[in-house]
Amino acid sequence: MKKYLGWFGLIARLVLGGVLLAAGLLKYQHLDKSQMAVRAYELLPISIANFLGIILPFVEIAVGILLIIGAATKVSAVLSGILMIAFIIGISQAWARGLSIDCGCFGGGGQVEPGTANYLPELLRDGGLALLAIYLFRYPQSKFGLDRNPSDGEQNNG
Repeated sequence: MKKYLGWFGLIARLVLGGVLLAAGLLKYQHLDKSQMAVRAYELLPISIANFLGIILPFVEIAVGILLIIGAATKVSAVLSGILMIAFIIGISQAWARGLSIDCGCFGGGGQVEPGTANYLPELLRDGGLALLAIYLFRYPQSKFGLDRNPSDGEQNNG
């Protein structure tokens, strides 16, 4: 079983990192919409929401790249886990308060027609990604990662 941990870690890194990288790149292309998406949650003062809407894509891109290349995996896992928990809280409170918004997770965002928001798939996705982050925090060494455990020697090179 232990010989498969490195492979599972690689898959976890690529999935979590790929999702974050894609989300960040899609938001980066339209920072005004990213700001609008954060404001739609109605949790923060407008100035803070706008600031988060600008920096969030860059954080997602950076953490996504680190995960994909397997550098600073433990730190990247913590950061991505914090992001996923924040997204889960944001989406949950929007659902609980009856807001009808597009989460803006992959660009876009903002108000949508009442009754058209579907929060459950977003919560399940982010919950699954949070589990991957927890796994990577616990087992940061994986196949083809830059921060492999040197004591693994040749047996971790693929």
